[in-house]
Amino acid sequence: MHLINQDQTKRHLFLRLFGFLVFIVVYFFYVSLKFGAGNGFLITLLTWSFFVLCTPIADAGFILALPARLFFGLRMIYTQIIVYFIAIGINLFSLAHLNYLYNNTLVLKLFRQILTTSWPDWLIIFLSLIGTFLSIYFGDELLDVSKHSQRHKYHKHMNKYHLIVIAFIVILTIIVYNFLLKQIGINIPLI
Repeated sequence: MHLINQDQTKRHLFLRLFGFLVFIVVYFFYVSLKFGAGNGFLITLLTWSFFVLCTPIADAGFILALPARLFFGLRMIYTQIIVYFIAIGINLFSLAHLNYLYNNTLVLKLFRQILTTSWPDWLIIFLSLIGTFLSIYFGDELLDVSKHSQRHKYHKHMNKYHLIVIAFIVILTIIVYNFLLKQIGINIPLI
């Protein structure tokens, strides 16, 4: 605990982890109250996999990657690969056997569209993959240093990461706009 209080970089990682854990727990309780505990757990799991596969930051993967790094010394980049396979497996199974779960929330409806529409929706997954691995690359560096000024990898590659995040936001905006138009019955192919 002394290390966390002393190093500003580690404090940053733990605050991110804590924030995402609080979000997931609150979300689980909300969807469990609304859809029942069993479906609530599955909806939470699918939503977690959405954050793993469709956001260019590694907060969802931190739930597994950060403890694996702290307890076993395994670099988070390797744990994130395992997290990706878990998220893909969850969705392959759910699309084949539990497809109805994607109808419960707007995020999961959008997620199903992204998963089942290769062009241009898979660009979200591709950009998220690149952004997540850069985020994890920087996260591993945060654990290796004690001050933000010592983050050489981050300072060297932060412009690339920002470009990926901006491209992600633009493409996600187009896909969400197209998705929302389809939801209200207007079919205008944007791309």
